[in-house]
Amino acid sequence: MADNLHWIAAIIFALAVIHTFSTKLFEKLAHARPNHAGIWHLLGEVEVVFGFWAMILVVCMAFAQGAKSATDYLDSRNFTEPMFVFAIMVIAGTRSVLQVARGAVDMVARYVPLPGAMSSYFVLLAFVPLLGSLITEPAAMTLAALMLRDRIFAADVSTRLKYATLGTLFVNISIGGTLTSFAAPPVLMVAATWQWDSLFMLLNFGWKAAAAVGVSALACTLLFRAELSRLPRGADEQRQALPAWVAILHIAFLAGVVAFAHHPAVFMGLLLFFMGFATAYPQFQDRLILREGLLVAFFLAGLVVLGGQQQWWLEPLLKGMNADTVYIGATLLTAITDNAALTYLGSLVPGLSDEFKYSLVAGAVTGGGLTVIANAPNPAGFAILRGKFDDGAINPLGLFIAALGPTLVAVVAFRML
Repeated sequence: MADNLHWIAAIIFALAVIHTFSTKLFEKLAHARPNHAGIWHLLGEVEVVFGFWAMILVVCMAFAQGAKSATDYLDSRNFTEPMFVFAIMVIAGTRSVLQVARGAVDMVARYVPLPGAMSSYFVLLAFVPLLGSLITEPAAMTLAALMLRDRIFAADVSTRLKYATLGTLFVNISIGGTLTSFAAPPVLMVAATWQWDSLFMLLNFGWKAAAAVGVSALACTLLFRAELSRLPRGADEQRQALPAWVAILHIAFLAGVVAFAHHPAVFMGLLLFFMGFATAYPQFQDRLILREGLLVAFFLAGLVVLGGQQQWWLEPLLKGMNADTVYIGATLLTAITDNAALTYLGSLVPGLSDEFKYSLVAGAVTGGGLTVIANAPNPAGFAILRGKFDDGAINPLGLFIAALGPTLVAVVAFRML
């Protein structure tokens, strides 16, 4: 039975979701009321939304149950994922890692028989998301978004292309991490409990995800072939190549963070060592994306705080579904809550059939591109790419519509293949 605090938490969560769709309103208020433009601009940042409403929830908890109860609740939350996304974004967004990634993309693109930028565009929407099964989804999102920003979005391309690219990228990243058992947050939440190893993921999810990723990437590439074929085929890299030892060291830092993704004391220590190295050799660095990483971490931390109070209605909702309806239910629910939260709740329910487990996870990753809150890496791509959209803002409804096509492709792949 839900108490008053549960209802308050659910209302605050609903307001946070509505807020994510209303950020342009706050930007308009910033122009209409310049005396308080700073606070309106702050509330217009999508990455701030869930952190802001999480603070309101904590204040409400402190008034209702006392400060100790509120702080105990915060201490009970697991903030490993927000910290990991911050660390991986900062390191993956460096000049050295990007140069290595661009080289790999160009090498693969040479074997894709498409003109102009179509080949590299296809590789960025297909190969890099699948690479996320090895380097984790947040790292793949960071690399793909940065390269798309510099190669495609920096050119004079249409808004339709930008939204279609964003929707396809978000969906492909969400399903592209299912080739292994450790790269996608919704899979990671259930892998140990349900004894799903990487071979199981590859045989039951991975090959279907790879097919859907390839189809969606190719469809988007062909749809905008007129614009893409006019752009240069390869990267316009003017800077001198960095020394090999620098690139190797950066990749080692990245690999270390990925290897210890579930041990924040280790990967945050590696991040601090990396920042020390970056300070010592500034000639090998561009601006570290610390601000973007912190905003994304704040967003995800807010989602952790708010999401922890939604179990009272989410869990019975999932229990009330059967194996046939849970796929669609999970896909739709993912749009308004983090997909890892859904699968985690599913892992707490005993006696689920194998078909139900498959449908729950497949639905959770299928809907991972519909909104910015649907999948943990989405805020990273959002933060990196939004500056290339009109007024520096991405319309949530535009993202939702753009992601519908790739989402339907994923539905067909996971349900029909």
